[in-house]
Amino acid sequence: MKDKVFFISLGCDKNRIDAEIMANTLEKAGFQLVDSQDEADCAIVNTCGFIDSAKEEAIEAIFDMVRKKQDPECSLSRVIVTGCLAQRYCEELAGEIPEVDAVVGIGLNGDIASTVRRALAGERTVAVTKPEKLKICGDRFLSTPAHYAYLKIAEGCDNRCTYCAIPMIRGAYRSRPPEEILLEAEKLVSGGVKELILVAQDTTSYGIDLGNGANLASLLRQLCRIEGLWTVSILYAYPDRIDDQLIDCIAEEKCIAKYLDIPLQHANTRILKLMRRFGDADSLAALMEKLRSRVPGITLRTTFLVGFPSETRQEFEELLDFAVRMRFDRGGAFAFSMEEGTPAVKLGGDLPLEEKQQRQDEIMQLLSQQLAENRKTQLGRQVEAICDGFDEERGMFIFRSEQDAPEVDTLIYALGECLPEPGEVKQILIEDADDVDLFGRIVG
Repeated sequence: MKDKVFFISLGCDKNRIDAEIMANTLEKAGFQLVDSQDEADCAIVNTCGFIDSAKEEAIEAIFDMVRKKQDPECSLSRVIVTGCLAQRYCEELAGEIPEVDAVVGIGLNGDIASTVRRALAGERTVAVTKPEKLKICGDRFLSTPAHYAYLKIAEGCDNRCTYCAIPMIRGAYRSRPPEEILLEAEKLVSGGVKELILVAQDTTSYGIDLGNGANLASLLRQLCRIEGLWTVSILYAYPDRIDDQLIDCIAEEKCIAKYLDIPLQHANTRILKLMRRFGDADSLAALMEKLRSRVPGITLRTTFLVGFPSETRQEFEELLDFAVRMRFDRGGAFAFSMEEGTPAVKLGGDLPLEEKQQRQDEIMQLLSQQLAENRKTQLGRQVEAICDGFDEERGMFIFRSEQDAPEVDTLIYALGECLPEPGEVKQILIEDADDVDLFGRIVG
């Protein structure tokens, strides 16, 4: 009888891919993957450790599994912690939560089958190694719906933003060879995937370390030659590396979603310098204007970081003014979290938590208002969208256009004479909108 393993993967889609590779490794090693913790012999919590809220969520998930393990009516007997939190705080987690049966860093993901076997045999593993040993390619047990998948093109980061612990956790930037990425993409598409979402800590740095002339634009053009692919989307673009070659590629290739996620973090010159990021409000505005001019109809998504150490009210209001002027199509904001080991710790001037949260609420309210106003402009338009499934509560099919990434952006709810299957692409006439989502009719 096979031992049963249950996965919880937290945090970003890059972490999700790590979990999918580990899940496939376990299945090949003879374990059975299950969808419920109640059926499992072993639970793996693949953690995020980026900011305080992510750490808190991870700790809560670990304790949930520990409590389930102690339930005499439950078959769960082992709990394993992997991921970024395990890489960063391996010994601390093992010491403070002795009920956990293994804590292993990301560099040991490739050895996950042995870790599970040792745990089931009663042997506790507490180990971490260099993050560069992380296995970033391999067959995956997809956790997304069959019609879309995230595709990791690089790992690690060399940007060294002062607030960010990712370089310490994930190591130096390392691009995957283009032929390896293309092979995986072709395999995904042949398996039914119609939408590829490219991810890395910084997608626009792709190829910088390969020394063979490869870059994001050249990779995109090759991906667009794959038959059967609906769209390729780009997440986590670094503004300084969005050049004319990339913009031309997005404008010219029909297969590339007219959508770009660009986490700008801030617009005030002093704060950007303290963050060790480049540019200012004028240069960033010029980039947004260039993108909108050269790629008509492009959807621009961003993320802001508010409450950075010593950020004044005036500097925050400069950011608000910038957001008002730019009218981003999609957006989010985080309150600054002091991460030990990062250069920001030495800056001093950390703001009160209440002030940081208030600023986050203010800018999120603005971004939400802009999204609601943008929704109203879509009425009467006909858009191409992919079916994500059926919403039982609404009694309507769920769609997404190329303007929306899964799980973070908005949806289109629609009905029509046909009954589309997940992954089918249809034309939708937009007839109504609320503050977030669109509603329409399937046509054609």
